[in-house]
Amino acid sequence: MDARSVIACLRRGEEPSPKALAWFAQGLAEGVVSGAQGGAFAMGVCLRGLSEAGRVALTLAMRDSGRVLDWDMDAPVIDKHSTGGVGDCVSLVLAPALAACGVYVPMISGRGLGHTGGTLDKLEAIPGYNVSPDEARFRRIIGDVGCAIVSASADIAPADKRLYAIRDVTATVESLDLITASILSKKLAAGLQSLVLDVKVGSGAFMKTDEEARALAQALVGTANAAGCPTTALITDMSQPLCPALGNALEVDAVMQVLTGGAEGPLLELSIALGAELLKTANIDDGEAKLRKAIARGYAAERFGKMIYELGGPRHFVEDWRRFLPEATVIREVPAPESGVVTAIDGEALGLAVVDLGGGRRVETDAVDPAVGLTEVVRLGDKIAKGQPLARVHAAREGAAEQAIQAVQKAITLGNEAPKAQPLVKERVA
Repeated sequence: MDARSVIACLRRGEEPSPKALAWFAQGLAEGVVSGAQGGAFAMGVCLRGLSEAGRVALTLAMRDSGRVLDWDMDAPVIDKHSTGGVGDCVSLVLAPALAACGVYVPMISGRGLGHTGGTLDKLEAIPGYNVSPDEARFRRIIGDVGCAIVSASADIAPADKRLYAIRDVTATVESLDLITASILSKKLAAGLQSLVLDVKVGSGAFMKTDEEARALAQALVGTANAAGCPTTALITDMSQPLCPALGNALEVDAVMQVLTGGAEGPLLELSIALGAELLKTANIDDGEAKLRKAIARGYAAERFGKMIYELGGPRHFVEDWRRFLPEATVIREVPAPESGVVTAIDGEALGLAVVDLGGGRRVETDAVDPAVGLTEVVRLGDKIAKGQPLARVHAAREGAAEQAIQAVQKAITLGNEAPKAQPLVKERVA
């Protein structure tokens, strides 16, 4: 078997066998398959597509290209994955809340991608937090604390790491089959017993229409279940930022307000909805009530603090988190250029404004400034008078702040009538 025969099979419109896909994934992981061959494969899948059985086979092949964790625990091992949005820091609320409900959450997360923030970047805004512990430490923290949010080790789905980089430079990122295999190969390699997917749709998401989001949710759920991991998905609204803060340290601050101060709003409600769905899939009853109790009584905050300390962060972070989080040197209000009602918010533009401030990466080697971003971002339907703030910009320099002010003003549309309110959870896919 060689790479050329697999690529030729796709060129003819035929589907490679599971054995051929397994060989190709292993070849990617070991370097036997060249970058050019990987690009040809990705383009073939992008143009020809795979059947559901082929998508499952590719996902399992990429999962099995490296180490697959297994767990011997006294409660379910579960996790959540989001397809990416702005102001979306659900993972930092949900993982400790689930741990406080008695389950185990080995959450393997990623960094920012495009205009969307990354869970690992947010956690690295906390001084000392180590996203790359060795496996023995990772397992100990899961057993003692119940949750740990870390990066994938080099031997977790290595075929995906190689193929992802190839897709990024060959215009094949949008392939539904390749997206599905990429997301699920890493999650399934974590040895999960159930999974919930948060598929975002709207201006701040990669999927801009309900139809696109539904197709992705159905592909992910069908593939994960066929691969043996009970999975459901919620299609959720991203027509505006989930919480009013965008930026790494600023989103950690928003999380702490939920975990310790009882802050209400979409961040809390979506965390509860996803957690309840996940606990239900794991056959645990009264998930919503248990999660609300865990957050309201401080049990989730306690788990979060333990996780931070065990992964190298401050011991008393939860008690005085603002003392540890970095702050921007320039803070400016964004004045509304006219009076009106907020009728639309371009979430992607807001996310890119944060990237331009230094809060994200344009290339992989870019350094991230954890302090910069936006806060107090208005919501759809808010009535704003001319000169009132649309948001606050947190920047490292005056020039960068001025550019961000202009970007935010362009991203927020003011009109005469409030838009029709969208439900936070638009659809469930099972």
